[in-house]
Amino acid sequence: MADVVDNAENSVTTEQTLESVIDAFNPISNKLNWLLVALPLAVMFNFQHNLTMAFLFSMIAIMPLAFLMGKGTEEIALRTGEAIGGFLNATFGNAAELIIVGLAIYAASNDPEIVDTMVTVTQASLIGSILGNMLLVLGLAMLWGGLKHKEQTFNSDAIQMNGTLLLLAVVAFIIPSALQYSGGTFSDVENISHYASIVLLIIYGFALLFQLKTHSHVFATEPGHGHHEHPTMTNQNAWILLILATVLVAWMAHILVHSLEAAVVEWGMPELFIGVILLPFFGNAAEHFTAVIVAGKDKMDLSVAIAVGSSVQIALFAAPAMVLFAWALGVPLTLEFGMLETAATFVSVLVVNSILADGKSNWLEGGMLLGSYIILALAFLQL
Repeated sequence: MADVVDNAENSVTTEQTLESVIDAFNPISNKLNWLLVALPLAVMFNFQHNLTMAFLFSMIAIMPLAFLMGKGTEEIALRTGEAIGGFLNATFGNAAELIIVGLAIYAASNDPEIVDTMVTVTQASLIGSILGNMLLVLGLAMLWGGLKHKEQTFNSDAIQMNGTLLLLAVVAFIIPSALQYSGGTFSDVENISHYASIVLLIIYGFALLFQLKTHSHVFATEPGHGHHEHPTMTNQNAWILLILATVLVAWMAHILVHSLEAAVVEWGMPELFIGVILLPFFGNAAEHFTAVIVAGKDKMDLSVAIAVGSSVQIALFAAPAMVLFAWALGVPLTLEFGMLETAATFVSVLVVNSILADGKSNWLEGGMLLGSYIILALAFLQL
């Protein structure tokens, strides 16, 4: 069967490949693509130095571009299986977020006047991604999947490992905060953050080895989960779409970071709310759409792998990697995210682990996760 697919893909002409990729951007085939009109508007307003409007439209443009990244990774995932597919979706779904926070740290290293704002937004964005994926994305997926199917099942063994990894990450977040509130200096907090980040990255590497190599059978999809689908794009098309969408996301992220300070001042909106709610919501749109769509198809293993796997990746890879990146550039970014942010993450991990423990889901559990997310969003809006 694989040989047939490979032969079919080899026979595709360059013209057909280009047509397939261009069609992915067609607003007629996908209504969300109408939001791509925000891309040239963001460029125009940025050129005119209207930074507030540039921030707004660049943030909007990231949503359909993130969806296209999700489409490319979903097509690739159909050829790799749901364990690796979920990892790919989580990785490229987080690409927009990593680009945004990476550019924010770089901008802070070049302009001392915006260091405080960029550090706050970066920390808030990382926590917001973890919370958004665990509560919003997984909640929407369970709600939508539960409305279409009375009860859905997934591999609870794989989820328990991811849940344990999230608890480990929370420990790494709590210790710097506890050290600071116990009278430790900022230098002490920086040091423990750097060492903890190195440990988290090592643990994440071991987790990947465990998941993809030594114990891959634990993460294999159980028979009868979901419906078998055939790719609608060739592997080459999917990778071209993925790379093109990623480049455009990076462009929009550059404009967004450049205009963020102006938006904070003019809108008078709390930096924490922008970082925890707005940026992750638009930046993680790929996970939003992909996880919800596959949940509706009764492919909860893939849906949960995307949502929870993405949170694990942010907590054990993105956050420590950004701390070390900032350390190299001389930017004072630590794992001390603040009392509310750390408490919200800890409680969210406990709630998600409790809901996923039985390996089953329904629409009510999805509603509970969404309710938790709304409460947290209102709390951050008050700051």
